[in-house]
Parts: sequence; structure tokens; C-alpha cells
Amino acid sequence: MSRAVQLLWDDRMTGYDFGAWHPMKPVRLRLTIDLVRAFGLDAADGLTVLAPPVATDEQLRLVHTADYIAAVRRASEDPSCADVACGIGTDDTPAFKNMHEVSALIAGGSLAAADAVWTGAAPHAVNFAGGLHHAMPGAASGFCVYNDAALAVARLLELGAERVVYVDVDVHHGDGVQAVFWNDPRVMTISLHESPRFLFPGTGFPEETGGPDAEGTAVNVALPPGVSDSGWLRAFDAVVPPLVEAFAPDALVSQHGADTHIEDPLAHLGLTIDAQRAAAVALHDLAHRHCAGRWIATGGGGYAATDVVPRIWTHLVAEAAHLPIAPGTEVPFDWREQVRIMTGESGPQRMTDGGTGAFRAFSGGYDPSDRLDQAVLATRRAVFPAHGLDPLFDI
Repeated sequence: MSRAVQLLWDDRMTGYDFGAWHPMKPVRLRLTIDLVRAFGLDAADGLTVLAPPVATDEQLRLVHTADYIAAVRRASEDPSCADVACGIGTDDTPAFKNMHEVSALIAGGSLAAADAVWTGAAPHAVNFAGGLHHAMPGAASGFCVYNDAALAVARLLELGAERVVYVDVDVHHGDGVQAVFWNDPRVMTISLHESPRFLFPGTGFPEETGGPDAEGTAVNVALPPGVSDSGWLRAFDAVVPPLVEAFAPDALVSQHGADTHIEDPLAHLGLTIDAQRAAAVALHDLAHRHCAGRWIATGGGGYAATDVVPRIWTHLVAEAAHLPIAPGTEVPFDWREQVRIMTGESGPQRMTDGGTGAFRAFSGGYDPSDRLDQAVLATRRAVFPAHGLDPLFDI
């Protein structure tokens, strides 16, 4: 298989802009693509940067209702006409001019990624502007207008995939993707997130395991606040690899929200760049071991827009391109100057926070009094038996 990798990018994606006051700042996309370029990844052998087509209404209907698409179009033409019943025009997801066009462009990126990966044009494809996982079939939610991640999964199924696994490492539950495929036995959704007792959207408990025709295909790891690198990686390792192996998917779609980071202002986990990078490495490996290399990676949340998000997603692009950046690498000076000029902030010095990526494997034993191990075991007990796995011993 070709080692070519596609990066779906168009400068117009930075038009996904809810306003200067909103935490989802488009500068995080601009600084990411510029850091990718600063490291020369855009010119590297095997990586192709492509501007995707705008998703058509027919394509959007793979996931979204016609009435909802029409409502987005109306609000896009005149934001004062936003229908809050469709989740548009709220404080979380304000309407803005040309909202449909830029949202459909981002969706088009993940659809193009699905086409590339399934047809073999590229084994891996990255759309870091995507990962808008909260959007529901008939409503916007949580800063998300069109659910490009769900669209990528739906497109893979349309093209002939028999099983697809979706892994979401955003700090918030991937509720929109789970809802779309809740009763579809062809899709396994795995979400590691801060407990819904403490964080939006209030869903993603271990007991949410899929519909009557798809029992065990919705997997939720609800982590206690304060979890740091070693605990988070322990939870990932205890749940994701054994389930991916058991499900035997034809393709992997992953969402890499950067808001698990300790500096993120909207959540309460304590990860570093290094744990988030380790997750990308692990997912890349799973794609090669179980999915014939077929891997679509998207961005997602992340609101430490200068220090955190660009580094995480640049690591993601580099990993997908088989050109990993050593964690201790110095961040290019010109990019740091750009950060200072654009934001008035000092850019990070290195591509690491000093984390080691070390963790204690769940297979070595668990502590029933530990809150993290309780969360892991709750998930394993809820879904492992449906896949012939032992919650206590299989890893």
C-alpha cells in the first residue's frame, strides 16, 4: 500500500468563526497549518495537502436531515433568522454569515478523507479542522454545525466498509457520533472523556452501550476530573486496543480533541502534549495492525489555542505522515514570532511538555479503591462480554 498521506486543508476553513468572544477561536487552525509548514511537513515526500470540495446537501444527508440543512442555510444567509430549536443561534453555537458554506467545507474534508482512505489513494488522511462530534442529525450542538466525523464513518459504510471503529479522545463525550450509529452493529464508537457528571454534554456513562441491534458497540470511558498522563494512558490501553482487535474493523476514524490538556480552560483533566501524542501513535499502530492501515484522523475541541492545539495537531499530522517529530524538538523561531505578533502571547519553546508517556498497564492488576480503575472496570464490565472478552483479564 502507498505511504502517501493526505492533509485536507483550505484557508477558508478559518472562516468557521463564532466571534471574538467565543472560545473556539479560528486562530488555532491558522497556527496549526503554519506550524505544519514551519516544520516542512507540507513539502515532505508522501504528504499531499489538498483543498477538499464543499460537501453537497446530498452528502450531508448521510447524517443530517434535510430540514436541518435548510435551517443552517437560512441562518447562513441571514443570521438573524437562526432557529434555536435547531441549536443554531445559541450561546454555544451562534449563527454567522456563510456558516453553511464553511461548515460544509470542513465536512467535505472528512468526506474526502474517507474517499481517499477507502479507495487506496492514501492509507491515512487528516482533517484537523474537523472532529465536530457534537452535531446531531437535526441540530447543532456544542460549537458543532455539521458532524464531519460521523459523515466520514457513514461515507466509509456507503463505499463498502463492513465495520468501522470510531475512537474519540476529546475531553467531551462524542455524543453526536454515538447517536448517529447507536443501533448500527457495523460501527463501534469508543469515547474517552471526562465524566458527564462534571462536563458537557452530560452523556457518555458506561451504561450507554448501544441499541438493541448493536449491544456493546457504544463504549464510554467516563474519567474522573484531574486524571493525568499515566492514568489516562492506562485507561486508553485497557479499553481501546482489545476492543479494536475484537471488532476487527475495516477502517479507523479518530477524533483528537486537544482539550484534555491541563491548560485547557473548559475542562478538568491534566494531560500533557506528550500523552496526546502517545494516543496518536497508538491509534496509528492500531490502524496498521487491524485496519490495513486505513486511518482518518480529525481534530476536535481544544481551547488553549496557541500553546497547546497547534503542537498536538502538528504531531498528529507528522505521525500520520510517518515523519514523527521528536518531542524534544525546538519549535521554529519564526513560528513563535508569528504567535507573538498575532496573539501577543509567547509561543511554546519545544514540542513537549516533558511527559514520559509511561503508565502501569491494567493487565498488571487493578486497585478497586482507585477512581480511575473503577471507571475503567465499569466500562470493561459493560461492553467486554458482548465481544467475548473477560473484563478482569483480557487486555
